[in-house]
Amino acid sequence: MVCIFCAGGTKVTNSRPQKRSNSVWRRRECVDCGTIFTSTEGFDLSGSIVVATNQVLVDFSRDKLFVSVYESLRHRKSALEDATALTDTIINRLLATITEATLQRNLITKTACHVLDSFDAAAATQYRAFHPFW
Repeated sequence: MVCIFCAGGTKVTNSRPQKRSNSVWRRRECVDCGTIFTSTEGFDLSGSIVVATNQVLVDFSRDKLFVSVYESLRHRKSALEDATALTDTIINRLLATITEATLQRNLITKTACHVLDSFDAAAATQYRAFHPFW
């Protein structure tokens, strides 16, 4: 990574994984100007994982998952914040269970329903109405 102030090279002085947000927090120091700054680095699942739907493979989209969770939470005042946190939880659970780069759509739906059941039964019912997993 380059320095945000002088575009020089940087070195990592401290690094910590963030479990809830699927990212890594890093403290960086510029080797040219000596400035210290923080970065949060995440990975893009869309190029790494594909979703199998009726024998058709499509790239995984965090945004599609987020929108579907958000739509089921619209009855809550904090729907945006809740959907963000729940989407990260769903992705964490999916990443813990997969062994290859292909996810079945049913697994995503079942995991989302399970997470929503634990959080808000009405949201889980709403999600199931639009995302059946039989």
